[in-house]
Amino acid sequence: MARLSLRSIGAHAVLMAGAFLMIYPFYWMWKASTQAPGEIFGAMREQTPILTSISENYGRALFESPLPRFMLNGVIMTGGILLFQILTTVTCAYALAKFEFRGRRVIFTIVLLTLSVPAQATALPIFIVLARLGLIDTYLGVIIPYLTSGFAIFLFHQFIRSFPDEILMAARLDGMSEIEIMVRIILPAMMPAIAAFAIFSITFHWNDLYWPMIVIRSIDLSPPTLGLLFFRSQEGGDSFGPLMACATLVTAPLILMFLVAQRRFVQGVTMTGVK
Repeated sequence: MARLSLRSIGAHAVLMAGAFLMIYPFYWMWKASTQAPGEIFGAMREQTPILTSISENYGRALFESPLPRFMLNGVIMTGGILLFQILTTVTCAYALAKFEFRGRRVIFTIVLLTLSVPAQATALPIFIVLARLGLIDTYLGVIIPYLTSGFAIFLFHQFIRSFPDEILMAARLDGMSEIEIMVRIILPAMMPAIAAFAIFSITFHWNDLYWPMIVIRSIDLSPPTLGLLFFRSQEGGDSFGPLMACATLVTAPLILMFLVAQRRFVQGVTMTGVK
């Protein structure tokens, strides 16, 4: 019992240390957003009232930069990407999991190999194609490179493969088409897996800076990550408070989304079969 207790205490201590390392940057970001510029790095001894600092920092974040526009752009881009990814990956995963055809294993192997290809390796050819099509500095220029996802195909394939064939066969005998089977049977059953992937997809593309920085040129189309760079031209410590306020406002929707969908996220990640 003593050995188990010590092992349990050690495991919890490691987990708490890891949780602290992950949470502390967010805490520092929020705290900095509620402080005057001179207080963030301890340059001021007299503290400014917290309500004054909050109103100043968040006021500058909201009104000195088009942050609501940046947030709207982020919703359009991440929502469009997620919609197209679900449409393409669910159909592809269903075909690979439930249909027998020549080259199925080769295609699935290629899908898995795409997971090892970094986005930077394909950025230049994709940029050239988009430039020739006149899609630079557009919503489509951000969305098109992510119309599908190898990770989503793999995740959905693992779920659909475990779906009972008897249910699908009964649906076919009742006269349902393959599209009706996907929409009325497969999709409702795999909502936990879709929710798990949605969190991964939205988090990645909401926080993505690399590709939008290459494609987007105008402020009106900038996503939240580019919006955070609005204060980079200001030198000194005056911009740190509003910058942290912007970062807090940009991060808050992701945290709330995860807290709301936490249960389905855990189900989708840990799910290995259909009940």
